[in-house]
Amino acid sequence: MTVDTKEVVTTISYLIGVRKDILELNFAECKATLDKLYADRDATVIRYLCKLRTALLQHFKKTDTAMRYDLKNLTSIEWYDKDNIRQLEKWGIPIIQANYRSEKYMHDFTRLINENIDKCSHLFYDWIIWEYIRDLFYIPKYQKAGVLKEEFDKYMKNIQHYPFQMYIHWKPADVGNIIYTDRKFLKLIYEMHGDVFTDYTKYRDADDETRNNIYGFIDSSEKTAIAVDCENSNPFKLYSVLKGLNQDELSKIEKITLYDDPNTTAGWDWLSKFTMIPVEHIEIERVSDRKSLVDVRMTASVVTDFYRDGITSFIIVSSDSDFWGLIKSLPDAQFLVMYEYEKIGSAIQSALTQHGIYYCAIDDFCSAATEDMKRAVLFAELEKHFPTICGESPLELTHKIYEATRVTATKKEMENFCTRYVKTLRLKLNSEGRFVIEIQK
Repeated sequence: MTVDTKEVVTTISYLIGVRKDILELNFAECKATLDKLYADRDATVIRYLCKLRTALLQHFKKTDTAMRYDLKNLTSIEWYDKDNIRQLEKWGIPIIQANYRSEKYMHDFTRLINENIDKCSHLFYDWIIWEYIRDLFYIPKYQKAGVLKEEFDKYMKNIQHYPFQMYIHWKPADVGNIIYTDRKFLKLIYEMHGDVFTDYTKYRDADDETRNNIYGFIDSSEKTAIAVDCENSNPFKLYSVLKGLNQDELSKIEKITLYDDPNTTAGWDWLSKFTMIPVEHIEIERVSDRKSLVDVRMTASVVTDFYRDGITSFIIVSSDSDFWGLIKSLPDAQFLVMYEYEKIGSAIQSALTQHGIYYCAIDDFCSAATEDMKRAVLFAELEKHFPTICGESPLELTHKIYEATRVTATKKEMENFCTRYVKTLRLKLNSEGRFVIEIQK
């Protein structure tokens, strides 16, 4: 079973200025994300500016009257956050101006948000099209007569359709809370740009029942190890499991053993760099091109771990029915199986159920946060092409990199990687005074 994630909408909610108590009530499961946002200066600058802009929209005429007739400024008007204004000015962002009216402040806030929003692109994963996020904050041609007036009228007439009544730059519609879940938000912002977001693994995650079953298996074991059939598993999906589970629980696992074939993806070479669990990587040579010995070696090694090393419980990561022979050969061991939906057969699922062996899909774990490992693998492959890069087409080179690493991605994700990393490659002098090619990370 899966649940929808809220990591992306937590970030959006923070940036647009949703009240802190509402943030912590509605996005309690994203406390780690909120803590990072609280500590991020670029995010907080946009948050404070958006709060000021929304407050000005909601009290535009009252603010103008207070400035014109009572000679007040923002810091002496109750609906503006004085602490936010002081902090922005400490950071070198000028807010308070003399002899200003509401219209001038609206131009200033819009200009400042337009100038600073791109500094927040690092808060979002590479697989999200940044321009779609940016458009929620950036108002184009705002200096043109009537543009901001039109935004004001639209907002005030449809304020109930804006998330928590905070202003965003969009065409308001009666679609409920657009920042309710990542699924809903991504669907809507892609549709607003005539696009479709289809990768459900980015916004769905394993539910508490799945996680608790895994934790229960680990806690009830004397010693636990993970055995991975690399031929029939995906390294990035396994990483999504390792990253999505409680790290204190995972620390109880003795080791991860990767049983690999020379023909699998290079992603397996990188897994050890992204987990604290000791990783043993065994690459099994083939006796012929057609016959792999991975399942044979995996069975022999697991049996050895059980009898010699006292490991009593094994998490088997494989979708190949060959592992059933391994399970039958160790009747006194405990097993938990992790598989992929598209590779598992109904017969093996029935056998596991009949023998009381818990199994779950690694596809159920959210893949959104696996971008760090994917980038590392893609960058390493890109660097292999540096000696022969002259004359290469950036997009064709990008397709070669994805094909070689077997990183799955949509056409737009690949184009985004190409634009962000391949087209921005540059020459620099290293410490020895020699030219090297550098990736702009």
